[in-house]
Amino acid sequence: MGAGYQPLDPHNQRPSSKNHGGFLSRPACAWLVLGFLSLALLHLLCCSPAGTQQAVFSPLRQYINNTYSFVSSVPGEGRSCNYSVGNWVWAPGHARRYNATECNAKESHDCIRNGRPDTRYLDWRWQPAGCPLPAFDAGAFLSAVRGKHVAFIGDSMARNQAQSLICLLSAAFPYRLLYRDEGPRSYNFWRYAFPAHDVRVSFYWNPFLVKSTGKSQDETVRENHVHLDTPGDRWAADAGTFDVVVLGAAHWLLNGAIYYNESKLIGAHGYPELNTTGLGYAWPLHMAYRTSVERLRSDGRPRTLVLATFSMSHFEGKPTDDPTACARTEPYRDGEKDNEWVFREVRDIVYDEAEAARARGGENSTLRVEVLDVSKLASLRPDGHPGLYMRPNPLANGMPERMYSDCLHFCLPGPVDTFNEILLQILRKKR
Repeated sequence: MGAGYQPLDPHNQRPSSKNHGGFLSRPACAWLVLGFLSLALLHLLCCSPAGTQQAVFSPLRQYINNTYSFVSSVPGEGRSCNYSVGNWVWAPGHARRYNATECNAKESHDCIRNGRPDTRYLDWRWQPAGCPLPAFDAGAFLSAVRGKHVAFIGDSMARNQAQSLICLLSAAFPYRLLYRDEGPRSYNFWRYAFPAHDVRVSFYWNPFLVKSTGKSQDETVRENHVHLDTPGDRWAADAGTFDVVVLGAAHWLLNGAIYYNESKLIGAHGYPELNTTGLGYAWPLHMAYRTSVERLRSDGRPRTLVLATFSMSHFEGKPTDDPTACARTEPYRDGEKDNEWVFREVRDIVYDEAEAARARGGENSTLRVEVLDVSKLASLRPDGHPGLYMRPNPLANGMPERMYSDCLHFCLPGPVDTFNEILLQILRKKR
């Protein structure tokens, strides 16, 4: 029995008490305390400045968000949050979290350093339909992957997300650069460590996921030769050390390649002069994911595999050297522009391969497979790309007639940081 328990008098059903003095009983004191607290909270809500309210309630709200947010990018999985559907809402300062110059971001993505004058693209927050998405918490992320190796494998959008993660983490915790390739391809392979949590984060450039030669390694070469049955050499050699893997690819397969299986030419996409079987892009993309998944399953190491969906560009019919491409300064509202047809099929391939991987592994598989669905939220952010500001001060001599704009990658900081907010929730979700 608790200290405040008092037996009931069986005759009058009221608490009996041997305290006949003028002091209140413990239950009465508890109710009085609750009453005073309620009045204090009411006063705080009604009569105090907004800043005071924010200071008091923000930690509580963050705790509730972090404790009770359940996440899945797949609709209808019971008690879960579908982060893939929602809207961008005005939230001044939400994305102003780090200085990209200080975290070694790729220069062409460091839009503020390059002189981009409008910074409203940093003042929006992704609001999923019907559930909260907590702001990125570097400590929570590193705690979720303590003692682990996190590897990003894929194309330049996978690299964009990986660099975002490094910037988000290094803004709050000390880090060390363990390795980076030298020369012009220095951003194609690198590894950082966060010693306080014994965490490593790596990026492996492999835009087809599987073994490829040609343009993906040497931009002066026109063709890409892709071996669909062989995982990429460099990441496959290190796969035994991976605990969390994020795969992201599609853009290079859409552009075309020459495909091989068991070293035999089986067809191509985008090379009509070869007079070989036209494979399109969908089947090779299926096979690239399947080969990669099986490599990551084969060693039996427990790990989480996250398949990221397609993040579209926003050239929207304009030439890539049109200086007015992706010049919009605000997000699209949901339904304002029908662009789902651009990414629907490629996104569906990722879901199909994730479901197939789960089915092949069974309930006792050591490989946990999740989908990071960023297609919708990315499609609504034409304002978040570097555009002309992929280079320093592009308008110093006035508006050029022709100049390449980057309407694919996102500025750092920028909308791509939201990819990692969702990734954090995926990693914190119980299997």
